[in-house]
Amino acid sequence: MHSISVENVFKDFRIYERPQDRLLELLLRKQRHKNFHVLQDISFSVLEGRSLGIIGDNGAGKSTLMKLLVGTLQPSSGSIAIKGKVAALLELGAGFHPEFTGRRNIYLNAALLGVSDENIAELEQRIIEFSELGDFIDRPVKTYSSGMYVRLAFSIATMVDPDVLVIDEALSVGDIAFQKKCVERMNEFRKQNKTMIFCSHSMYHVQELCDTAIWLEKGRIREIGESHQVVGHYEDYCNSKSTDPHEVPDINVVEDRKIKDCKVFYSMVRNLDGEEIEEVEPLSDIILESKIEIMQDGLECNFGFAIMRTLDEIQSAYLTTDLTDVPKGPFKKGDIIMARIRVNAISMRVGEFYVIGGVADSSGLLWYETKLSKLIKIKSTKGVGSVVMRVDWDIQCP
Repeated sequence: MHSISVENVFKDFRIYERPQDRLLELLLRKQRHKNFHVLQDISFSVLEGRSLGIIGDNGAGKSTLMKLLVGTLQPSSGSIAIKGKVAALLELGAGFHPEFTGRRNIYLNAALLGVSDENIAELEQRIIEFSELGDFIDRPVKTYSSGMYVRLAFSIATMVDPDVLVIDEALSVGDIAFQKKCVERMNEFRKQNKTMIFCSHSMYHVQELCDTAIWLEKGRIREIGESHQVVGHYEDYCNSKSTDPHEVPDINVVEDRKIKDCKVFYSMVRNLDGEEIEEVEPLSDIILESKIEIMQDGLECNFGFAIMRTLDEIQSAYLTTDLTDVPKGPFKKGDIIMARIRVNAISMRVGEFYVIGGVADSSGLLWYETKLSKLIKIKSTKGVGSVVMRVDWDIQCP
């Protein structure tokens, strides 16, 4: 049975050149606006217990679709049917009264979601504990940081036991530790056979948390299907866009937090003799290495490397321990980990690349920290194409 059904939905916004044109249009009965088509002919359905990811470029209509699903906007035409109680985490501060304390906003939001006062009182302490707001719970939410907003909003949305959970990109402002709690809670939600709609620019999270995905482009559905297939096609599309070949993304910047889980000292490339190298022969064997310090007791984590071409910033290879039996802890505070992986017959034929070494949490979803290696050059070799392969020929003359 479908928990969400969307049929032929269109959403238009009226655009006025001047504020007074609204009044003149009303008085003169003459159109003085232009229609901006945000969403056009959107149709899809979600089965009970399934999760749907929504992806696309900025301005594609993702947030507008999310607001239509939770009822804060109404479609210009078409129909939306949702079965059961819906809880949503949209843009920061949505549904909060800025003058009310966090505690009063718990009661306000829960009441809007149809929770009785008796049940709210039972949930109150669990919501406060999950949000980790402490004494701030009795302060006006207008004094909250963006991260505190998200903590409270996510705690309320998931604790009131909704049938359908709708989450926009708001999780991106939370700190690493709380993001991990949120991912765990979302996985619990899926195990309870509930329905989830998740909108994000993190393709990895969409693949891991969602069964199916919708790719929106300029207000229309460009593709809908299994999440890994849709994400793969969207990444191909993004990678095909022109980029500055001389600009290297600063992926070493991590969000500041009071206590770090670990620290990555370096990432580098070595030859089989253990010497650091900056030039590689095609089809040679190399070692990728990172040095990590564990900064929390009992930490369980995954290690990973990615090879990123400088020409177009495409990650040519992505290698992690999450699907292997490599030891993942728990580690002790102060442990120094040397993570190494041997790459046999590297297949890049020409160009330059960086190695990204990093540490993720035990689920492999949230990255604690990454480090970029020095620029590595591939020695030129005969042939065409971006890769070269080690092969064995067999030619027979009949």
